[in-house]
Amino acid sequence: MERSEVAARASEDSAGTASVPDGVSGLLDGVPQQRGPVPVPVPAALPVAAAAPEARPRIRPWRLFPTPTGTPFTFGYAAVLAVTSLVTEYADPSLVHALLQGSSTDVAHLVRTPVLVLPASALWIAGGIASPYVLGFLLVMTALERRIGGLRAAGVFLLGHVLATLATEVPVGLAVLAGHLPDTSLHRLDYGISFGVAAATGALAGLLPPWLRWPLLGLYGGMLVQDLLAFTDPMTEWGHLMALAIGVATWPVVRRWYRAKPPGAATAA
Repeated sequence: MERSEVAARASEDSAGTASVPDGVSGLLDGVPQQRGPVPVPVPAALPVAAAAPEARPRIRPWRLFPTPTGTPFTFGYAAVLAVTSLVTEYADPSLVHALLQGSSTDVAHLVRTPVLVLPASALWIAGGIASPYVLGFLLVMTALERRIGGLRAAGVFLLGHVLATLATEVPVGLAVLAGHLPDTSLHRLDYGISFGVAAATGALAGLLPPWLRWPLLGLYGGMLVQDLLAFTDPMTEWGHLMALAIGVATWPVVRRWYRAKPPGAATAA
């Protein structure tokens, strides 16, 4: 009797096991929460690729000089100066003298036609194409235009040219009125790009890193002081120093322009 009961129970257990759905047969009685979702193994985080080293900027010497697309103002202005330099070199001397005299920002012309002579005087290079200010113009104006744009670079150049001219010529006129200078001082030749270049140099220094800024100002300012002490043309040399100071005074403005310049605009070819 006992054997028959054991066999019956075994048959019931086997029948019950066969009727259990798949996935439930392995569950144990009395162990809770066995029918929850099967945990999915989380894969280990993939290793992050090491950042590629930043490419070093390529040295492109031709960017030191103006180009038609990268620095159109400086390039066009340099072309005009090249033409006027050829005129002063090869034209009839009497014609050249008349052109320079008519463009001079002396006191007499500033009183009569200031709007005409102030820009016209910046179309000529004092000393001709061999003047050191030619190289200074090309390097400084190219660098400044690439950083703040053509119109703003032209504004800095014109600001220094006009203010330094007035600052040197107005005292001459006053000295003539006071009798300290002869009347011929009212007609002295005064033209060239040097005041504008000095102002642009001072403005550009404010956009350079300190290791370039202070040597540039020290070397250029020292050269101007030496020329002033030589007393060859004190009014002009004072004008150069004042133009350099005018350029330095524009640092807050040119730095704001530089920060506001669209990305990539200063790196045009």
